[in-house]
Amino acid sequence: MRFVLAIILGLFSLQMSYAQTDSSGKWNLVWADEFDGDKLDETKWSYETDCWGGGNEERQCYTDSKKNVYVKDGALHITALRKRTTGHALPPSQWKTRKDAKKAATQPYSSGRIRTIGKGDWRYGRIQVRAKLPGGQGVWPAIWMLSSDNHYGGWAASGEIDIMEAVNLGTVCEDCDGGIENRILGTLHYGDEWPNNAHSGSDAPLPGQIDDYYTYAVEWSAGQISWYIDDVHYATQTYEDWFSKAKRAEGRPFAPFDQRFHLILNLAVGGRLPEGRNEGGVDIKGFPKTMLVDWVRVYECAEDPDNGIDCAAP
Repeated sequence: MRFVLAIILGLFSLQMSYAQTDSSGKWNLVWADEFDGDKLDETKWSYETDCWGGGNEERQCYTDSKKNVYVKDGALHITALRKRTTGHALPPSQWKTRKDAKKAATQPYSSGRIRTIGKGDWRYGRIQVRAKLPGGQGVWPAIWMLSSDNHYGGWAASGEIDIMEAVNLGTVCEDCDGGIENRILGTLHYGDEWPNNAHSGSDAPLPGQIDDYYTYAVEWSAGQISWYIDDVHYATQTYEDWFSKAKRAEGRPFAPFDQRFHLILNLAVGGRLPEGRNEGGVDIKGFPKTMLVDWVRVYECAEDPDNGIDCAAP
């Protein structure tokens, strides 16, 4: 009897926690991870493991090692190590033959990349992540989203939503206020499959010290996506700013950002974006590098969960 009562109380507690709203009362919490345990919750996250380089010539292998991804002291740790690592040369999505699955590659770094696909997939809402970012030349933390179903085709035809990317934080930057890199990027990728894809976005300076926690968020509704740092709005794109060339997108003006997406958290090392900016290349000093994530929270618009328009930023 006590066992049954405990289950009932547990379910009631879970339902209550998922009925919470944000401080404005506009948004209902539908998915969250507070990272309060002692290991990654694999009912919510899956590991990605490969040495592909993300199509950007990144220099890490992503692993499921507890040295690269672990939960401790109320936070998710994604750690990049300067450690020669061997793994799959291609991600499973690119395995077309058995030989592809057996191909191996070696990289000078290891790191972590986790995603919610099949365990957390959403169309529209407010996605918030509170994180502390590592700095250094060649270091590339990211909080972003990809299509869960590739409804309009391969990357980037089905879209990509970059909630936050940062490269080379704390390094010398001639174009930055104060001469030090402190910007984060909010970007959309869309249009057609690579190499005929397009992108558009904005950047914004961090509001304080580089090594502090900040809350990064997007509010995504039918035809509009807005970006925030600590609830301060800094960019908006609408369906007039993006496009889709997919045949399936005909008559769908909000494509490709009208389908389910999932969340990705990762820490890359090197690649064309960071290595081509600031001081250039990858600085091998200062490793390991760690991105800390305090929590992830996903909300839906209370009054308009299907489209989110009632909650869209003005």
